[in-house]
Amino acid sequence: MVSRSYSNLLELASGESPSFERMNRRIPRIMTVAGIMSDIDDDPSESVCSDPSSSSVQMCRIIIVANQLPIRAQRKSDGSKSWIFNWDENSLLLQLKDGLGDDEIEVIYVGCLKEEVHLSEQEEVSQILLETFKCVPTFLPPDLFSRYYHGFCKQQLWPLFHYMLPLSPDLGGRFNRSLWQAYVSVNKIFADRIMEVINPEDDFVWVHDYHLMVLPTFLRKRCNKVKLGFFLHSPFPSSEIYKTLPIREELLRALLNSDLIGFHTFDYARHFLSCCSRMLGLSYESKRGYMGIEYCGRTVSIKILPVGIHMGQLQSVLSLPETEAKVKELIKQFCDQDRIMLLGVDDMDIFKGISLKLLAMEQLLVQHPEWQGNIVLVQIANPARGKGKDVKEVQAETHAVVKRINETFGKPGYDPIVLIDAPLKFYEKVAYYVVAECCLVTAVRDGMNLIPYEYIISRQGNDRLNKLLGQEPSTPKKSMLVISEFIGCSPSLSGAIRVNPWNIDAVADAMDCALEMADPEKQLRHEKHYRYVSTHDVGYWARSFFQDLERTCRNHSRRRCWGIGFGLSFRVVALDPNFKKLSMERIVSAYKRTTTRAILLDYDGTLMPQASIDKSPSSKSIGIINSLCRDKNNMVFLVSARSRKKVAEWFSQCVRLGLAAEHGYFLRLMRDAEWETCVPVADTTWKQIAEPVMQLYTETTDGSTVEDKETALVWCYEDADPDFGSCQAKELLDHLESVLANEPVTVKSGQNMVEVKPQGVSKGLVAKRLLSIMQENEISPDFVLCIGDDRSDDDMFEVITTSMTATQNAEVFACTVGQKPSKAKYYLDDTAEIVRLMQGLASVSEQTLTE
Repeated sequence: MVSRSYSNLLELASGESPSFERMNRRIPRIMTVAGIMSDIDDDPSESVCSDPSSSSVQMCRIIIVANQLPIRAQRKSDGSKSWIFNWDENSLLLQLKDGLGDDEIEVIYVGCLKEEVHLSEQEEVSQILLETFKCVPTFLPPDLFSRYYHGFCKQQLWPLFHYMLPLSPDLGGRFNRSLWQAYVSVNKIFADRIMEVINPEDDFVWVHDYHLMVLPTFLRKRCNKVKLGFFLHSPFPSSEIYKTLPIREELLRALLNSDLIGFHTFDYARHFLSCCSRMLGLSYESKRGYMGIEYCGRTVSIKILPVGIHMGQLQSVLSLPETEAKVKELIKQFCDQDRIMLLGVDDMDIFKGISLKLLAMEQLLVQHPEWQGNIVLVQIANPARGKGKDVKEVQAETHAVVKRINETFGKPGYDPIVLIDAPLKFYEKVAYYVVAECCLVTAVRDGMNLIPYEYIISRQGNDRLNKLLGQEPSTPKKSMLVISEFIGCSPSLSGAIRVNPWNIDAVADAMDCALEMADPEKQLRHEKHYRYVSTHDVGYWARSFFQDLERTCRNHSRRRCWGIGFGLSFRVVALDPNFKKLSMERIVSAYKRTTTRAILLDYDGTLMPQASIDKSPSSKSIGIINSLCRDKNNMVFLVSARSRKKVAEWFSQCVRLGLAAEHGYFLRLMRDAEWETCVPVADTTWKQIAEPVMQLYTETTDGSTVEDKETALVWCYEDADPDFGSCQAKELLDHLESVLANEPVTVKSGQNMVEVKPQGVSKGLVAKRLLSIMQENEISPDFVLCIGDDRSDDDMFEVITTSMTATQNAEVFACTVGQKPSKAKYYLDDTAEIVRLMQGLASVSEQTLTE
């Protein structure tokens, strides 16, 4: 059964079901004009959110998107110019399909072919790949592809993600705006191809790696409820490195348009979360083992799981006759000569640390001359994936170092280093794994790197290979790994000898340790590694990611979503269906026709922006409040967390304004009235315990302060480093809860602060007091407006919503600042809109007074 194409919505609306043939004819849409497209298509007609009830029941389908399709393509040799297509068995994209299950999930691939296909052949090739392989090829003009892949991806993103800053033109590529535009254009072309085959309400989309980091924005713009996962297969750099990227926020916001973002290690995820905190002001939290970032009302989940290898494929290669023959050859070359093979398998690029490994081998031979003539380092250098001067320099340096070492320590019939600088077939590499006593992976920075996993499984071998190696079937297997602590698989291989590849002496010592280690120890380490690698294969990784993607997207149909922002700043707001923007027309209309009004206003973050340095109210704000207070139909209260002294000073010109200070502990009905308390007078002897603790954290956290109120203490870290401040706040919260466990106080954390206040004090008390005063005067409000900006204001929202439900025909407006989860029913975008709203209501009151 073929899923409905997104491009067939008009046919579906008319009740006509699109045929398979017609859908196929539409698939080969291609880009026929080379060049740069705009950063993003902002045509609002493309932003679609279908009614979830329209989805049909069908087989679960996932669209896997990557730079390259898992397809090998070659021309036929008969001169007909036809193509031969085959699956690329070594492709991770194809291997992960086994973990998803063919019977339960249909998989469609979207990506580029490695070979260039002429424009006249593209439609035919698209048809063949879709029908035979369920692949949708993305054809790119050669010039655009070069600027996208060899330009932006390989010269700018890839070096930066591997901690290489372009300090000079020779050290990585400086940021180039035209290359960035090419990158954006290609991502948009990918989105176009996906939209031709996706059923947006039912299908899942899984995007892979840094080549397509802005693709989530294009997909989210087309359909805001698309079920979208992204996995980064490279390292994610620390914020100090990442922040140098001129388009840093665009990439972060694009990734946050995914539902689930995956990383190989906690370090990579931690760096991403730190960047979101420092550059976008977003915080994350962990709930029941799942990490997530709250972003515009959506929870973007974070997944940490290293990818594995395909056990079936590797075991089948181990069983090939060609592998067996190659193993025999290597045994004759090394083992029969009483020589121990050490093995390195790396791409020929600047981050794999090949030359450092060779220098460590040289150091080993110098420090331990007994190994001279007895050990051989076989270094397999895979062809580099990128182009450029740095690749040629690495290649030249590698050959020069190998030549020097072999000339120094070699002798007739013996070279300590064998460099294989040519492509090898996979079975040949596997044969080297089988024979090698130790595998060395000393990259200075790398993503996952599955070489150690392949080595471990190969060393486990099979009966035929064990016989070749002279081992009994029951003989415990052994293997040794020396790996860099800067590669993604390092945390999962606890039995390996981890090294700093820059410390050549330490690497040489690790190599010697691996060679000298007793067999029982090697066997225990191998057994531990084999147990992990065999159970955490690529199928396990794919299933785990997909299950988390399903869990994350489970509530999509229940949320009301809409897009905001332009260009790459586009994002989707997902909120409760009943949560809506407060209409100026509606509230003004309600205000005009009502006669008994209660208005409760928060101050910081509501009438005054949080970012303002001068927090005192402006003359304009004072004028608006006085206009509202002069209306005899209004009872206006300003509710603040600040001290009563401060709010009384700031609003001394407002004669009829009611004030509540310190979250409602103190309350005053108007300027000339006495302050009263909403709860019994509190004992503040607890301050003698809490204040020294807060002062300790203030001394150790630069930029933090302590505010001593009459009934509360506040530790504020607004001006501190966001990561360190947040970390210290968590520690302080735990510390205070411990030392104040027997005191009648509550310890709470808020936006950039930790506060200790008397139990039972909340802004909800003010709302209750205001409504009770009106009831005592036999006044029933027919208009209630309550506006606040943070969690402390939810208490007020809850009180007015529940208290007024029994009052018929009463207009109740609980409004928060910003589009975020809240107990309020309405929102306004920022303090500027709040002020405009209050100004509009004040104008109505002024007109009433003059009539």
